Amino acid sequence: MDKSEILNLLEQYSRGEIKQDELATRLASPGLEEMGFATLDTDRQQRTGIPEVIYSEGKSPRQLADIAKRLHDKGIPILATRATREKYEAVLKKVPGAIYHDLARTIVHKQKGIPESDTYIAVVSEGTSDMPVSEEAAITAEFMGRSVERIYDVGVAGIHRLFNRMELIRGASVVVVVAGMEGALASVVGGLVDTPVIGVPCSAGYGANFGGVSALLAMLNSCAAGVSVVNIDNGFGAACQAHLICKKQVSKR
Repeated sequence: MDKSEILNLLEQYSRGEIKQDELATRLASPGLEEMGFATLDTDRQQRTGIPEVIYSEGKSPRQLADIAKRLHDKGIPILATRATREKYEAVLKKVPGAIYHDLARTIVHKQKGIPESDTYIAVVSEGTSDMPVSEEAAITAEFMGRSVERIYDVGVAGIHRLFNRMELIRGASVVVVVAGMEGALASVVGGLVDTPVIGVPCSAGYGANFGGVSALLAMLNSCAAGVSVVNIDNGFGAACQAHLICKKQVSKR
């Protein structure tokens, strides 16, 4: 619970809208919302800088919609990843104004804010087939209030395409590189920039790609300094890491 929420509760108490016992209970709350099938962490944004985000796979449309509504009622912005259009339709009935991004498979409500500075995150994609993961990263970063530059289809099979965009890539505070196949793009970019590079191995590729394992191992074995790696297809995780890096960079200025 942040300062504004505490002040709001105290004002409600002073107006007689809530009783002393209810005030004490809510102030003593550990920031949890019990729903039976889910326990929401409503204080996560204050604690970590990233709000509670819904992973939609494995949840029914009704469960997802109920969680989204509870977050909405608490004034918490909504980001649901790996969501289908069917699940979006269920959420939309309970959270009017929610937006569905087909390629990224994300549901968003009340994202963004004013960027803290003129910095941006570059999301660099090896190929068009990697775009669902790239867009998950880009939409997540924008949800966190970050400016994003999308630089897509610049893989090593035609590496001159990458060099043609290097000025924009070098200007980023953090570079997220999404690559399937052999996953070499993260190492190439890591050897060309002086900013953190976050590699996202992508499952796009033929059989020997092993669903992204070959790209994962290639990125983990990168000889380029400053390259970190998240899980296969985890555009969300890469964007969260990039957001926190940008947050620290801004706070030190």
